[in-house]
Amino acid sequence: MQIEIPPARTVMDVLDETTRRHGARPALCYKQGEVWEQISWSGYRDAVRLAARGMMRLGLAPGKGVAILGYNRPEWFISCLAAIHAGGFPAGIYTTNSPEQCHYIAHHAEANVVVVENEYQLEKLLEVRKDLPELRAIVLMTGESSEPGVFSWSDLVRLGAEVSEGELEKRITAQKPSDLCTLIYTSGTTGPPKAVMISHQNVTWTAEAVAQVLGFREDDRVVSYLPLSHVAEQVVSLYSPLRAGASSWFAESLELLGENLRDVRPTVFLGVPRVWEKIEAKMRQVGDSAPPLRRKIAAWAKRVGLAGGYAIQRGERKPLTYGLATRIVFAKVREKLGLDETRLCVTSAAPISLSTLEYFLSLGIPIYEVYGMSECTGPTTVQKPGVHRTGTVGVPAPGTEVRIADDGEVLMRGPHVFLGYYKDAEATREAIDAEGWLHSGDVGTIDADGFLRITDRKKDIIITAGGHNVAPQNIEKQLKAIPAVSQAVVVGDRMAYLVALLTLDSERLVHIAEAVGSPARDSLTAANCPRFLSYLESQVDVVNKALARNEMVKRFAIVPTEFTIDGGELTPTMKIRRRVVLEKYESIIGGLYEQSGAGAS
Repeated sequence: MQIEIPPARTVMDVLDETTRRHGARPALCYKQGEVWEQISWSGYRDAVRLAARGMMRLGLAPGKGVAILGYNRPEWFISCLAAIHAGGFPAGIYTTNSPEQCHYIAHHAEANVVVVENEYQLEKLLEVRKDLPELRAIVLMTGESSEPGVFSWSDLVRLGAEVSEGELEKRITAQKPSDLCTLIYTSGTTGPPKAVMISHQNVTWTAEAVAQVLGFREDDRVVSYLPLSHVAEQVVSLYSPLRAGASSWFAESLELLGENLRDVRPTVFLGVPRVWEKIEAKMRQVGDSAPPLRRKIAAWAKRVGLAGGYAIQRGERKPLTYGLATRIVFAKVREKLGLDETRLCVTSAAPISLSTLEYFLSLGIPIYEVYGMSECTGPTTVQKPGVHRTGTVGVPAPGTEVRIADDGEVLMRGPHVFLGYYKDAEATREAIDAEGWLHSGDVGTIDADGFLRITDRKKDIIITAGGHNVAPQNIEKQLKAIPAVSQAVVVGDRMAYLVALLTLDSERLVHIAEAVGSPARDSLTAANCPRFLSYLESQVDVVNKALARNEMVKRFAIVPTEFTIDGGELTPTMKIRRRVVLEKYESIIGGLYEQSGAGAS
């Protein structure tokens, strides 16, 4: 893969160029009632510049933050780019954050302005406003408030008209490609989030590389629905379309995502592993209840699809029946999902199981796993049609370098690597060494063809009482492949053997229970049903047969409820907070090491 990167540019340069090339084309699309409304690139640029002037009028100073708290919508994008134009920097806040967490980010970013979606999010800021000395104004994306210092979106627009274009232009021309552009607060699995400083060049270089490598075009459609506080969603739905002139369509909600996908028919779709897993679980549930003949046809098609998918990756001929399977099964599945016009299905942000990847591959839907982190502005390794190997995270993007350190850690270097952590020079020195290599904290291997495979997080490696180093994520992926299991956490640091905490998929649980003769209808009854536990034990035994002796799971427990963001066990990007899980379920884990049975509840 080769790309041509233009000279270093600012985000403003890219928006101006895209507007010149594609001014009348749709940029932002949102649903109003039953109708999808559109904002053109020219309208988008005008709205950004007017909002930037409004923020200046409200007191945004150069080098200060604009915190943004809300679900994906045009005002989020406009606020983000407006902050940058005005010489500030956006800092996204997850909608699930508590008032205290909102305070941390707004205070740490020295936010002069905070933009919130609605009254619910406004209440969080009002609760902590007195402890934000830099705050000058709060802006509502929707609705109005009588609270002093709180402005509606129409107020922002009206105030923007009081500031001249010339004043804004001074702010724009004062910025260089090497300057700080945006802060990405890593959700982190331990401690408070760190603020990743991303420069203009980081953003524009990455957007250019993604556009060229993945072939982003002006007629592409992207559905924006994942948290915009995360770098992956910003790269895919904000900055890459900004470079290519593609359109971003805002999902109404996660609950309506399926309906919105069928409306939009995206050409590029990013799903974190949990999204793909939920789609898989729903599809399996539908398949399990289908008539026998339909199940038989589906099973045949999936065998053909999996063989064909791997043949394509190896550059070999597909089975002769692949075309037939596509016509009678795969095409219908893609249409039902709203992915019939999707040329790129991508996953990132967290590990995904091989079983999920192969499930979709068997249905003619290859999922291209991309690897990166906030500190490298999103992607470092990529996959696409013709450069794809299921089970790996791809090859280094052109212009970037990846190598494996002596201890197995994945190191990265290139123009996408961040400036450092905001207000944390010590953490920056720990992350980037003297030669410019970014230390990812991930452990991996690179095969003979240059494909990277991530095996675990360096800090998550379990060292057993016997001194064996065990990578839990590989085991967890295999446990999650067990029908009815939705999540798995392997435990065993400094212990004689490994144990696992399992959560169950409520949508598949009943069908599996019926199939094994269990009366269980939920996790609680399943955890106390000998017949269901016997089924799980047999499945764990199958997993263990493929593992080394020191990797085998000796005992397990069913956790009553799934791990969630609200419960504290997951980060906003669906990564497991191991420390929280270990503390929250300490008594259950202790019981697994005290008992003599195989499974536990």
